[in-house]
Amino acid sequence: QVQLVESGGGLVQAGGALRLSCAAAGRTFSGSTMGWFRQAPGKEREFVAAITWSSSRTSYSDSVKDRFTISRYNAKNTVYLQMNNLKPADTAVYYCALRLRGGLWTRDRDYDYWGQGTQVTVSS
Repeated sequence: QVQLVESGGGLVQAGGALRLSCAAAGRTFSGSTMGWFRQAPGKEREFVAAITWSSSRTSYSDSVKDRFTISRYNAKNTVYLQMNNLKPADTAVYYCALRLRGGLWTRDRDYDYWGQGTQVTVSS
């Protein structure tokens, strides 16, 4: 059974920074892609960022490009999302996702496993 556990969410003022972490456990993840999605109240879940196994390729949504950075440390099966210059519009529940077959995908239906989510709230 694969488990993804996110941490690092919280309340921050606009312009501040947070770093989210997601630890995966339950099997080997060689070749996997990991991603971050978010869902704000009353809105659909949306893609934020993704990274391939080797970290050679990353993808970001236009709304977070140049502010957020995704990275991963395979020795610990962990993916990170460094979020800088946060805005109130970034307020959402952030979900970590894992795709076993690799590739760089931005649709939530392309991911196999999901974490429980961590709340990020940005005050103005």
